[in-house]
Amino acid sequence: MFEEKISELSLATPSSFIRSILKTTQNNDIISFAGGLPNPISFPKEELQESTNRVIESFGSRVFQYSVTAGLPELRKYIAAHLHETQEMDVDPEEIIVTTGSQQALDMIGKVLINQDDTVILEEPAYLGAIQAFSQYRPKFTAIPLESDGMDMEKLEEKLKEGAAKFIYTVPNFQNPSGLTYSKEKREALHKLSRKYNCILVEDDPYGDLKFEGKPYGYISKHEFDGSILLGTFSKTVTPGMRCGYMIIRDPELRFRINTAKEAADLHSNVFSQYILWDYLTHNDLSKHIEKIKQLYKNQSSAMIAAMERYFPESVEFTRPEGGMFIWATLPEGKIAMELFEKAIEKQVAFVPGDPFYIDGREANTMRLNYTNCDEKTITEGIRRLGELMRD
Repeated sequence: MFEEKISELSLATPSSFIRSILKTTQNNDIISFAGGLPNPISFPKEELQESTNRVIESFGSRVFQYSVTAGLPELRKYIAAHLHETQEMDVDPEEIIVTTGSQQALDMIGKVLINQDDTVILEEPAYLGAIQAFSQYRPKFTAIPLESDGMDMEKLEEKLKEGAAKFIYTVPNFQNPSGLTYSKEKREALHKLSRKYNCILVEDDPYGDLKFEGKPYGYISKHEFDGSILLGTFSKTVTPGMRCGYMIIRDPELRFRINTAKEAADLHSNVFSQYILWDYLTHNDLSKHIEKIKQLYKNQSSAMIAAMERYFPESVEFTRPEGGMFIWATLPEGKIAMELFEKAIEKQVAFVPGDPFYIDGREANTMRLNYTNCDEKTITEGIRRLGELMRD
């Protein structure tokens, strides 16, 4: 009835392939490696309950009232101080905008920066949520292949020399979907190229704190982010349900335009959640909590890699992430991951075929496996089933 009324922008927005898969995996009998879901046992439920009670007792009706678009000032001050402590970044709280998860940040970037047919540079493979958010504004995507340590910098510079790119979008730490991390050399090269060709560098870092060993790498642009937009989130370290992310933007005009776009979209993100999150962060040791998550995910990642080494054919290649939530597997040439997916569902195990992570709609021979939402025994059994199908 309303088909002819729907806008072109809406028609240009692809539905989420992953969301459609997740609907098919609600059955508890299905072993799912499909979602990018944090493990529920990592949620600090008791501490968040205490914070909920405390902010209501301390601030009363303020926690239920409208607030400023940029976000709760106390939370923005905490984020600035945390970044100074952990990454030696000099961030003014006024340079921070709290968003409804990083996904809203991606939408705001698209809305403010992309005109139809503008060039946007992505990684290949690229984060599906970014492809989805930017697609509705109808850009021309250019995908730069990922090597083992980051983008192919020669191909990136070739594209930048054309002078048409609006921005580069990257997930440099434990990338989604590949699990790869940029090397020191690639990080420096990417930063220099973005400045040399006056191209905005959009750094999305949802997984950066989840480095299994040693100090997190942090943002590529942490010491010079005038020409960058930096995205962060608490979804992977505290709880995704609060939908609390943030943007760091130094350029005042761009920050004003982003803030105005957000005001038009939702006035502000959930301020009750912001109060609870801020209280939790100021009354608990976040670093100790993250250490527990890192150990949990390290064990789960190791279990998946060990099972893949045991059950997958030698012709199947896969990444070995230093942190984050994903492993990327590559089947032999000519094999189609979607066909394997269909057979896997029959064996009650799910993953995400690589197809939606590419902008060209290819029938990919790649697949994304999430290890954070299953225990080690379940991981081993699910990989065993997939290995049997691969060998069949």
